[in-house]
Amino acid sequence: MKVDKDLIEKVASLARLNLTESEIKKFLPQLKDILESFSKIDKADTKGAKPSFQPVELKNRLREDRKGKCLTQEEALSNTEHKKDGYFKGPRAV
Repeated sequence: MKVDKDLIEKVASLARLNLTESEIKKFLPQLKDILESFSKIDKADTKGAKPSFQPVELKNRLREDRKGKCLTQEEALSNTEHKKDGYFKGPRAV
């Protein structure tokens, strides 16, 4: 791919950027280096490699539900002063 001033101006207009001449001169060698790096990646042998849509395999980390001992209503409310009619009493919401 030919990287020149016209290409940078086209990309800048697509991105709706107004670049000055000094910015174009600054970005020209940077864009060339980036594209050269990607061309090296394109040369890598990928035959037999499976496509990967996630860099790390996703696994279900949830546990199974198990029955256990639950607190009674009286036990749950035993350590609070803020209770009313068998429920926790919270601040008034306006």
